[in-house]
Amino acid sequence: MDSATPETHEMNGLTAGTGNGDVPPPAELRTRWLQRDRTININHYANKKSAAESMLDIALLMANASQLKAVMEQGPSFSFYIPLIALISISLILQVGVGVLLIFLVKYDLNNPAKHAKLDILNNLATGLVFIIVVVNIFITAFGVQKPAVSTSK
Repeated sequence: MDSATPETHEMNGLTAGTGNGDVPPPAELRTRWLQRDRTININHYANKKSAAESMLDIALLMANASQLKAVMEQGPSFSFYIPLIALISISLILQVGVGVLLIFLVKYDLNNPAKHAKLDILNNLATGLVFIIVVVNIFITAFGVQKPAVSTSK
């Protein structure tokens, strides 16, 4: 390497320039983790996103079912029995609705521009319902679902 034209290296190992004002070619500016040119399949990306949302929905569904069981075990003598039963039921119904909505979102082809308006509406609806589910679950947590205390007195 000639000391008259020092090269500077970025942290990613690519040459930033030759010192004489040359601009490196665009191919040289790509990061190392992007080793090949490939286009993003929007359909594949959206399906993965919907699958991840569905898994989170199932986890929350299971948590709500467990909370419902705990409230029912405590019985009507629990001070927030009716509000918690109602809130958990609302949450469960909305979660099933979002799950069905996500199935419809996965079925549509995002690469078809004719479907974009419908998909946008369905996606916004799913986002709104998820927000409502989160708010309902905040109230469920605020009312407090406790497991019944086991009496140890003899």
